[in-house]
Amino acid sequence: MQGTQSRAAAKTRVLVVDDSGFFRRRIVEILEADSRIEVIGSAANGKEAIEQVARLKPDVVTMDIEMPVMDGITAVRHIMAANPLPVLMFSSLTHEGAQATLDALEAGAVDFLPKRFEDIAKDREQAGQLLRNRILAVAVRPPGSLSAPLPAARCRAAVVPAAPLARGQFQVVAIASSTGGPVALAQVLTVLPANFPYPVVVVQHMPGTFTPAFAKRLDQQCAVRVREAGDGDALEAGTVLLAPGGRQLTFRQAGGKVQATVTDGDAGLHYKPCADVTFDSLASVYGGKTLALVLTGMGADGREGVRTLKQQGATVWSQDEASSVIYGMPMAVAEAGLTDQVLSLRDIGPSLVKAAGG
Repeated sequence: MQGTQSRAAAKTRVLVVDDSGFFRRRIVEILEADSRIEVIGSAANGKEAIEQVARLKPDVVTMDIEMPVMDGITAVRHIMAANPLPVLMFSSLTHEGAQATLDALEAGAVDFLPKRFEDIAKDREQAGQLLRNRILAVAVRPPGSLSAPLPAARCRAAVVPAAPLARGQFQVVAIASSTGGPVALAQVLTVLPANFPYPVVVVQHMPGTFTPAFAKRLDQQCAVRVREAGDGDALEAGTVLLAPGGRQLTFRQAGGKVQATVTDGDAGLHYKPCADVTFDSLASVYGGKTLALVLTGMGADGREGVRTLKQQGATVWSQDEASSVIYGMPMAVAEAGLTDQVLSLRDIGPSLVKAAGG
């Protein structure tokens, strides 16, 4: 009996929130196909969601954005203020959906998935597995509780201040991120001054309909210029180029400048954009004159590109476990022995300014 109770207690408890009864039932069916997940309740609007969170104390909430009575964004704000826990948003892959999803992430949601599963997977089973994996991943630790103890990790690199870099040691900053990345990137990039003396390249795993809105929002928030990279764009000091969603971003020397090339890339690649692809191309142009940062995210994208950069003498920083929403990508780099510095998110922006001589 005690063993049965222990197994039940170990399940990830989920609250499903959507105004469509059909969609709620579909999500419940998908989630409960995994014995590690238990759906403990559902709600038809944001107001009900707030009440259910307070009463049921779920580990994770799945949340629709457009709902009657109270929308999902408002509900996320209330939940994060009163009972912080991971909230996974369901979003439409439209311009309006992108804006709303970015609002939800800023309100405290941890991640998002397209509401039309055919947009993210080739079949129903693959989409279901992706959703279940995402639920289990974000349930590991609540956002907003950075002091909470974490499960034992295979690698816990010590957090140390960034070592001073000599002027001229790097000529470009390259950043990779995924789950938790939009909020992390905003925290890093808003610290940079308008006269930041180096170009910045960002690879964030995000759909193609989202990256224009994300680049525009960052541009409004930051002193540096931010735009979605276009084919032929030149890398310039004080400018951030964001890799377009669904495409691959590489760089080449042309006419004395370093220019972007945007292509569909290899159809077999899992990530579009892929940090490994972009980092490899920066290694061919800048060699060891690159400062690479790997931030929060699922998986290991960026590790092999960082390996190529390190072989040419590049400097690598990675985000620490405590401030990562998902300690996957930075852990992969740290475990491979490729990280020169492990930094808390709050220290990365100031350390970049300091490294640039500011």
